[in-house]
Amino acid sequence: MPIPGEQPDLTALPPESSPVKRRLAAQYVREARDRLTSSSGTRPAFDYELLRLYAQNRLSASLVILLLVTTVGFLSSLWTGAVAAGAWTASVLVIHAVFITKCRQFLELPMAEASARSWRTRFIVLDLFYGLAWMFILVHPVGTDENSGTFMLFVMLLVVAVSSMLASSLPMAAIAATFPVTAAIALDFALRGGLRNYILAIMAVTAQGYFAVLAYRLYSTTLATLHARAEKDALIGELEQAKAISDEARRRAEAANISKSRFLAQMSHELRTPLNAILGFSEVMKTEVFGEHAVPAYKEYSSDIHNSGVHLLGLINEILDLSRIEAGRYELNEESVSLVAIVEDCHHLLKLRATNRGITIHDVFESDLPRLWADERAIRQICLNLLSNAIKFTPQGGEIWLKVGWTASGGQYMSCKDTGAGIPEEEIPIVLASFGQGSNSIKSAEQGAGLGLPIAKSLVDLHGGTFVLKSKLRIGTEVIVTFPPERVVAAMAPMTEHAPPITPPGEPVLSPEEKRRLSRRPLFRVGT
Repeated sequence: MPIPGEQPDLTALPPESSPVKRRLAAQYVREARDRLTSSSGTRPAFDYELLRLYAQNRLSASLVILLLVTTVGFLSSLWTGAVAAGAWTASVLVIHAVFITKCRQFLELPMAEASARSWRTRFIVLDLFYGLAWMFILVHPVGTDENSGTFMLFVMLLVVAVSSMLASSLPMAAIAATFPVTAAIALDFALRGGLRNYILAIMAVTAQGYFAVLAYRLYSTTLATLHARAEKDALIGELEQAKAISDEARRRAEAANISKSRFLAQMSHELRTPLNAILGFSEVMKTEVFGEHAVPAYKEYSSDIHNSGVHLLGLINEILDLSRIEAGRYELNEESVSLVAIVEDCHHLLKLRATNRGITIHDVFESDLPRLWADERAIRQICLNLLSNAIKFTPQGGEIWLKVGWTASGGQYMSCKDTGAGIPEEEIPIVLASFGQGSNSIKSAEQGAGLGLPIAKSLVDLHGGTFVLKSKLRIGTEVIVTFPPERVVAAMAPMTEHAPPITPPGEPVLSPEEKRRLSRRPLFRVGT
């Protein structure tokens, strides 16, 4: 937090912190404007708050001051006489009553109607009269009694301490209330002469300086507290404003997402209908079902049309899948599946493509892995996306490793590792975002839509698993997908026919053939 009144160094902030720069600049301009419009050099709100603290302190200590005045008036009557002491006590009590009345009037006024300059002047004048009243009783020529000097110094220290504490939020008032008393006492001691009186005069001046410094420290502490509270209120206001903006942006984003989902749902049918006709007729022309083409190039053109249609259909399906996942409408059709069998099928599907590029795929599967409770289509799509990406970005002569096995927690994992160009560490969040592509993907001849990895990660998240992507430049990339132990299906032992089963009442009687079929059928239970 910048020091109040000091211009913040905006050039020391990084370029990306433009909102912070704007906030600090606005705060500095606001403080400069407040100092110009304030009569004390602080903010107008601070002026009112300091005066309010001053009035509250005076009201809370009214009883203490009343007792102090009456006690000093009674004791001073021993030297000055009852008449003089009574007159002084009455005058000080009148000043005190005016103080209490003005403080209450100020506290009852709203902030907009209270003029800080005029009320500050009133309080300073009242404190000045208060200090002069104490001066008159303390410098009265009591004459010959040596104990009068000690009494004068004691009362002066008491008055200065109480006045400095009560008027600490208004430094000029504290000076007005204490300086006349201290100056008069010190001068009186100095005019009397003698070493003892000189020492008492020096002690009075020193005490005045000490209490003045203490009052200024209290004033600085109070002002710093007000600055901190104002800064806290400003930050709370900014947070509330940012929250309101965030809520509005979230509402707009949700509305836009709903509109996008509706648009995709409506356009999917409109796109698929003509696309199916394009794929069907291009397939007919490519295979020359109704005879050979008169121009051989037409067969190549029809093949390009068919391939482009297949690519476009796959892109539409990926966008629709991602849209359903983001909208929370993707439903898993869970059943008992074999992770090893799905990975082997995906390997066989893409083996020819990898062989044409000179890439070797190695299988490393643990044996006797139990089945998983998962969506077979989603698992297959995850494996195909990872393996096709690995083939796409692995150079000719490279290698790919497919691994399936147990995790340390009792779950199962699938790993796809290649010896491709790798992904820079700072680009990993980009490639995991929707439509995100790294620099190597952009430079590659086989550019995609940037949806394979985001869809795979989202499908893994739907299964409660983890998706970890590790990559190093010029070394390769590895993607590890893990499934939690809760999705592992544990096989139970098959039923035996050593003893005839006891049929409960009301249960149907099975034939021997049905019994043999059920005995060969393994039973599964979900969980570990």
